[in-house]
Amino acid sequence: MKQLFSAFYRKLEETDMRFERYLKSQIDWNNRLTAITGARGTGKTTMLLQHIKEQYGNSPQNVLYVSLDNIYFSTNNLYSLADDFYSLGGKELYMDEVHKYPAWAQEIKNIYDDFPTLKIVFTGSSMLQIFKANADLSRRVRHFQLFGMSFREFLIFEGLLEKSQQPFSLEEILENHISISQKLMQEITPLPAFQKYLQFGYYPYYKEDINGYGERVLQTFNTIMESDLPNVESIDFYSVNRIKKLFYILSEMVPFTPNISQLSQMVDVTRQSLMNYLQLLEKAHTVLLLKQKATGMRQMVKPEKIYLQNTNYSYALSAENPETGNLRETFFFNQLQHNHQVTYNDQTDFCIDNKYFFEIGGKNKNSRQIKDLSNAYLALDGLTTGFRNEIPLWLFGFLY
Repeated sequence: MKQLFSAFYRKLEETDMRFERYLKSQIDWNNRLTAITGARGTGKTTMLLQHIKEQYGNSPQNVLYVSLDNIYFSTNNLYSLADDFYSLGGKELYMDEVHKYPAWAQEIKNIYDDFPTLKIVFTGSSMLQIFKANADLSRRVRHFQLFGMSFREFLIFEGLLEKSQQPFSLEEILENHISISQKLMQEITPLPAFQKYLQFGYYPYYKEDINGYGERVLQTFNTIMESDLPNVESIDFYSVNRIKKLFYILSEMVPFTPNISQLSQMVDVTRQSLMNYLQLLEKAHTVLLLKQKATGMRQMVKPEKIYLQNTNYSYALSAENPETGNLRETFFFNQLQHNHQVTYNDQTDFCIDNKYFFEIGGKNKNSRQIKDLSNAYLALDGLTTGFRNEIPLWLFGFLY
């Protein structure tokens, strides 16, 4: 255990406190059992360490952070660690990358039951099926999901916007977008920053090497497919390669209106396997599936459109600049899906919460397509300030 504490203290000393992800302030850290899931690279580990450092400093005695891919767990089990830690007066145990540990759900459930004053926080892949892993565990846990950076967070991370700038609700933007954008433009010049965000602003690690960022995005995808996916799902090497092939085919076609039979032939898998692979890519936060409003079994039908999960993927996979219309729609879908239901509508690009209708385009796009719809809006790229139902596209990056 000594080596785990030494590694933990080193991490705390190196943890930068200058920028915090949106989710940190939303989590009730007093819960006895908390789960945080999210895509690789979104900042889960840093968020845990920031919370610990903020509350307890660089060398807490009764708090321990461990990553479950540590070599320590090749010869030691998690329950025994918790037992030893608890006997030494341990109060809070933070566990990272639980999907790398076999039988994690059962052992965490046993720890929760057997050490009643121990507070437990764990993180895992966005693919982790927490509420299916163990029924008893799912009834006990509070679950939070971390998405990539919003445009608002990117501006703060870049030092272009005050940390105190809070998100706006969708209703606030729809009703007050002119005054909101005018106030924000006293502090920022949104359009140049927005173009940078589309290219490299979704994952916080872009700061480490902007020039090599696109390559690292693709390396992250490969790690998700080759390491995280097999650890979470019962899936073989053949299937992993087919899923990767599917992703790269989709990247050349998005936004793609899928012909499932044709696509399954291109990937050389059955129709059912293809549908399963699409679901896995969605769970891994690598694609967005735009579906009809549906309930029950209808949710299993094919999506109406497929997008890459964020615009940074588009740039990383494109030999040349990605198609502008695709970038705009991907950004809008990506930012709205955090707190809202985004569904397909045959009259407009998107329907939000079964109430609002949106067409996405450039600043010269007219409203002819939505003139007969109520609660219909244009989200337009290239605008700094809107007018009536025409809203700057970048402003939807302030929703979280």
